[in-house]
Amino acid sequence: MTTQASVPTSEHSPTAWYGELQPNERRTFWACFLGWGLDAMDVQIYGFVIPTLMATWKISSTQAGLLATSTLLLSAFGGWFAGMLSDRFGRVKTLQITVVWFAFFTFLQGFTQSFEQLAVCRALMGLGFGGEWAAGAVLMGEVISARHRGKAVGTVQSGWAVGWGVAALLYALYFSIFDAETAWRALFFTGFAPALLVFYIRRYVDEPAVYQETKKVMAEAGHATDVWEVFKMPVLKTTILCSLLATGAQGGYYAITTWLPTYLRTEHKLTVLGTSGYLAVIIVGSFIGYLISAYLTDRLGRRINFVIYAVGSMVVVVSYTYLPVNDTLMLVLGFPLGFFASGIFSGCGPYFTELFPTRIRGSAQGFTYNFGRGFGALFPTFVGALSAKISLGPAIGLFAVIAYGLLLIAVAMLPETKGRELSARA
Repeated sequence: MTTQASVPTSEHSPTAWYGELQPNERRTFWACFLGWGLDAMDVQIYGFVIPTLMATWKISSTQAGLLATSTLLLSAFGGWFAGMLSDRFGRVKTLQITVVWFAFFTFLQGFTQSFEQLAVCRALMGLGFGGEWAAGAVLMGEVISARHRGKAVGTVQSGWAVGWGVAALLYALYFSIFDAETAWRALFFTGFAPALLVFYIRRYVDEPAVYQETKKVMAEAGHATDVWEVFKMPVLKTTILCSLLATGAQGGYYAITTWLPTYLRTEHKLTVLGTSGYLAVIIVGSFIGYLISAYLTDRLGRRINFVIYAVGSMVVVVSYTYLPVNDTLMLVLGFPLGFFASGIFSGCGPYFTELFPTRIRGSAQGFTYNFGRGFGALFPTFVGALSAKISLGPAIGLFAVIAYGLLLIAVAMLPETKGRELSARA
């Protein structure tokens, strides 16, 4: 039994909470952390091979961008579908399916011989990419106790930065020992590695007790899972506001990360953007941002954490687009860019878990988060269109402020859920 003396210790220490997790909580934590990290590795591989593909296949920048957009858009549908599956058939089973799915189609990209073949594989991989987050976030949120939910689920989100860093290291390794044609294919072949994680999940990860109890209660009452309940009252209001929150977080992220490098290269003539040092600073900033956000969301509350990171992201955008910058300052600003724009996502998993009832939690989280991803993916297009009428810098700033403004509006209208216990009857 947890003593009273141990409670404040974990609440004030960034790391003590892990020692208080039960064995099943730790196993689930590592399964989801590795799953999300390997998911990130597979997704980020494409960004590193774009120049090689454009050179060898003679594809345009528009086509290269379309490959990235198709992955994001299909991931939105994949996340929603996986969420519905997790409500009907279980969080753990769905997680296994999505991990194998995105690993297989990443691997298959290494065999493609044309833009069209790669486009199909990228789109299908996106279904699993979106689905893995939906299943993993719900699983983590339901297994971890209320007191540590924000820290644990948020820390899992930091696996994205780890996977991104692994992709960067593999890129450097493969392109140093292989010719370009072999190297980019080898990167995609490595993407099959996440499938091995399924053996661990099958053996060591169990369905959350609250989910199993909910299914039992519903069966005894003769009720079936209604995945469309997310669009019915009284849940509809929460669905809309969470979708708005997710749109703000992801729209702001995509608007900033898609166009800032172009803006800084073309208007400020900076060269550091293409260096591994600049990328490393952003990745480190992202990783630390995820971890600090995970800690703050339990320490200060879900809503105030979102406010801090949204305002911080706005300040970063203004700094980039209005301050006189040079290569040295870019290295410095790379840290807060990764810290705020990425770290804001640590709060989504625990908050959405606590806002929706167990019987439809997978469907609700899968839809709302991935609605934000799908609609947020359009923000770079909006920036590009506006930049035809005004300069690119103000266009980036405007849409970033709009995006984070939407998030702040949603947070203002949603309740605080810090410490909320999950119920099998809710």
